[in-house]
Amino acid sequence: MTLTCKQYDVIGLGVSTLDLLMLADDFPIEESVQRASLSVLQGGGPVATAMVALARLGSRTAMIDKLGDDWRGRLIVDGFGKENVSTEHIKIVPGASSSIASITVRERDGARSIIFSPGDCGELRPNEIPAAAVSRAGILHLNGRHWDACLAAARTAKESGVKVSFDGGAHRLRDDIRLLLETTDICIVARQYAFAFSGIEDVASAAAVLLRTGPKTVVITAGAEGSWVFTKDGSSFHQPAYEIGRAVDTTGAGDAYHGAFLHGMAKGLDLRGCAALASAVAAMNTMRLGGRTALPTFAEAKRFMAEHG
Repeated sequence: MTLTCKQYDVIGLGVSTLDLLMLADDFPIEESVQRASLSVLQGGGPVATAMVALARLGSRTAMIDKLGDDWRGRLIVDGFGKENVSTEHIKIVPGASSSIASITVRERDGARSIIFSPGDCGELRPNEIPAAAVSRAGILHLNGRHWDACLAAARTAKESGVKVSFDGGAHRLRDDIRLLLETTDICIVARQYAFAFSGIEDVASAAAVLLRTGPKTVVITAGAEGSWVFTKDGSSFHQPAYEIGRAVDTTGAGDAYHGAFLHGMAKGLDLRGCAALASAVAAMNTMRLGGRTALPTFAEAKRFMAEHG
């Protein structure tokens, strides 16, 4: 069943950044100067990039966030506008600065070194959540940023029959995350996150722990090793990663996976179809520098899947 009666297929709540990416021979280890072979300036952030991935694939999306009115904030908002991601629910704080990240990508293997400045526009408060917009979405996607507002938005979603999707990135576990997972329908996390949350270094056992906290569907991702999908009713399967050779840059690959998986759900694909699409979009996104540069349209993703079996 598709979600055509909704204002948005997916609405996201998280922190948007501006990313400056440089492709270089190696990471600087001491005072030095080196030349980058390629550079990209574009919007970033886990939930924000997932919204762009969804929009490229054809979903109706919106972003909930708080930004400063500085040049960084303006570029972030302009980037959303060019991708047809609605920005009407982004609160602009006069005189405040927005988040920026400097990312060095090592050319030989795509490894990254990230320096991050969070800005000073502050956290969204629960009373700043656009409850009407959340209740008119098919899916609310979040990752725990703007924590109090996150909990409030998830409660609003559940009261309105809106599915809640959670993104758990590697090394981003927080002690109180169980409160959010209890309201979650779709939980997509990195393998390191699943192991850290459960205290068990086994994919199936870690997924079982996550399922017991509340989600109906748990997906555990592991880069080139693919992903595993588990459901409350006991079904499970492994989705292999698409082989593309050497990745240029893995920035945003997980975010692309999230966006594509949710696009599949919003458009009525079964879980195997969602996982296959997500795997393809994540693989395609590693083929160029930047977390959004190589995000495909739905037609491009389908063509890639057909060509790669």
